[in-house]
Amino acid sequence: MDEPAPAAPSCCHGASACVFTKALLAHTARCELALRQSVGEGDALVCASPVARLNCGTLSALMRERAAFALRLPRPPAPLVHAKALQLQCGGLAALREQLQAPRAGVHDLVALAQQRHGSLMDLPWQPMVEAMAAWQPRRRYRGPPP
Repeated sequence: MDEPAPAAPSCCHGASACVFTKALLAHTARCELALRQSVGEGDALVCASPVARLNCGTLSALMRERAAFALRLPRPPAPLVHAKALQLQCGGLAALREQLQAPRAGVHDLVALAQQRHGSLMDLPWQPMVEAMAAWQPRRRYRGPPP
């Protein structure tokens, strides 16, 4: 029996892709290690540091695990729909910024600061962070004046 060929990686899911791409592209976060690369007709964000990408991946996995019930997320093998991924990334980074009282810090700086202050990302104050993630709402689109 033939095994199916592995799916080709999409532009956003390469080995060096930024973990918080959606938050960066939504302009709710920034990171000094994120680099833009042209891919076809669009751009992809890649992380300049493998160690930083691993740390951000750990934070992202913890956010998804801790907020799964509150955000009604599907089990981990299932991908997130765009709105839930935005809520998880943007809301999670905003909650972390608030907990660390670092309003202007980039993603890499937030992860480093969280590890410095709490010793481990697992020791973050997850309950208030999950509440903030659940309360996060995207910006309203401006529809212009009525005709």
